Amino acid sequence: MILSGKEIKKHIEKEIIIEPFEESRINPNSYNLTLANELLVYDNDVLDMKKLNATSNIIIPEEGLVLMPNKLYLGRTNEYTSTNHYVPMLEGRSSTGRLGLFIHVTAGFGDIGFAGYWTLEIFCVQPVKIYPNVEICQIYYHDIDGEYDLYKSGKYQNNKGIQPSLMYRDFEK
Repeated sequence: MILSGKEIKKHIEKEIIIEPFEESRINPNSYNLTLANELLVYDNDVLDMKKLNATSNIIIPEEGLVLMPNKLYLGRTNEYTSTNHYVPMLEGRSSTGRLGLFIHVTAGFGDIGFAGYWTLEIFCVQPVKIYPNVEICQIYYHDIDGEYDLYKSGKYQNNKGIQPSLMYRDFEK
């Protein structure tokens, strides 16, 4: 079952942490998250799963930045989120999607126990101008049934910034 916006609000600062939290961003069954002012892009056209791929930072100026198609941009939310009681899920807002801007390619599913900033996998189908601090996506929460373990991976837990793929660590086991 998905939590309603009223339930999200009721659990803020208890079972659900969203920092900073603004009540005006609560929706009927989700909460809008905003885009930080920085992006990460991979330096090479060919990426290797077994290596840490080189990246460069791009600052999104207040006057906006045009994203180009066929390029992956990694961004992050301004908000830190955490919950040990619900399964967090991330989706683009419909207004964002209607511009042909996708904010997660595959990683919209969070693990119960995840704590940190959400890295956004941003891709567009045509050039689109973006701005820092825009409400770009929404988080919603599912109940979980049965016994469970909390997310404990060291790869992305308690991150502070944009996280490139750390898949190469899977090959080191």
